[in-house]
Amino acid sequence: MSETHTFPARLRELPAHEVREEVEALVEELFKDALLMDADEELPLQTSYFDLGLTSLRLTRIKQQLEELLDLTINTNVLFNEPTVEQLVLYLSDLLAAAPSAAHLPAQ
Repeated sequence: MSETHTFPARLRELPAHEVREEVEALVEELFKDALLMDADEELPLQTSYFDLGLTSLRLTRIKQQLEELLDLTINTNVLFNEPTVEQLVLYLSDLLAAAPSAAHLPAQ
């Protein structure tokens, strides 16, 4: 098998629980970076982004980074309908587990 597999393609081949672990690690890294947290600090996964101190601008940047890294389109409403890291991870994991064509649907 060639080494040309992208991160999103590799994720789509993993079992669901492993996809969730990988997505959670990625999301945690992006949130910690945006919140200026050290890598070894614990990020509360069930606390609202806004209660953690994120602004809409920083949240939008995280959304853009996730779209680029995971090669999918994330509806902006998801950020407000899924307002915790834990809920966002579950949403993204489900999206990646769906058929590849479903991950590329345009934002509504």
